[in-house]
Amino acid sequence: MMAHVPLFAHGQAKKVLIIGGGDGGMLREVCRHHYLDSITMVEIDAGVVEFCRQYLPNHHAGAYDDPRFKLVIDNGVNFVKTTSEKFDVIISDCTDPDGPGESLFTSEFYAGCARCLNEGGIFVAQNGVCFLQQDEAVNSHKKLSHYFVDSSFYQAAIPTYYGGIMTFAWATQNSALRQVPLTTLQQRFEDTAITCRYYTPAVHAGSFALPQYLLNALFGNP
Repeated sequence: MMAHVPLFAHGQAKKVLIIGGGDGGMLREVCRHHYLDSITMVEIDAGVVEFCRQYLPNHHAGAYDDPRFKLVIDNGVNFVKTTSEKFDVIISDCTDPDGPGESLFTSEFYAGCARCLNEGGIFVAQNGVCFLQQDEAVNSHKKLSHYFVDSSFYQAAIPTYYGGIMTFAWATQNSALRQVPLTTLQQRFEDTAITCRYYTPAVHAGSFALPQYLLNALFGNP
């Protein structure tokens, strides 16, 4: 959902940036979009990549060998602040905002991502289970709203994660991208010939419907 939702919503992406994701799973899914020109992954720990490349071959499924892939060993905040490159989609495949992942939930990071997105670009990030980590979503929304015209969330069922329903931050300067017609999503999905176990265009469209308790936390009681 972190790969396919922004890519199918964008529809014309050519360059993707993944922050984190050293296990290769996110890269694997992004690489399934064959129309992309380049995929850059910024990972802070080269050892994670080497370990996963060797010991989790079924997880990355050969994505590390995709000719479009470029690995950068760097801190994600530093990269988005200093790179001269622009991207169509940025995916922050981060841990929770504690310890090493904390910097990827800061205003500094969000400002950097806004800076290096192309016009009409989309930023998404893992944002925890909002039923249990509501403050995390509220804080992210407040910060993202300073840099993006459209800041919201979408959700997906993650059975292996405590709490079940995970929230993903969504930010872009084009609010229409959150409301791409289902027929358009269906056509884009069919054109790629990608098959998924969870994602469908209908699931994509429905994932932006947020529970009332989260809407209340973000925007106040109706």
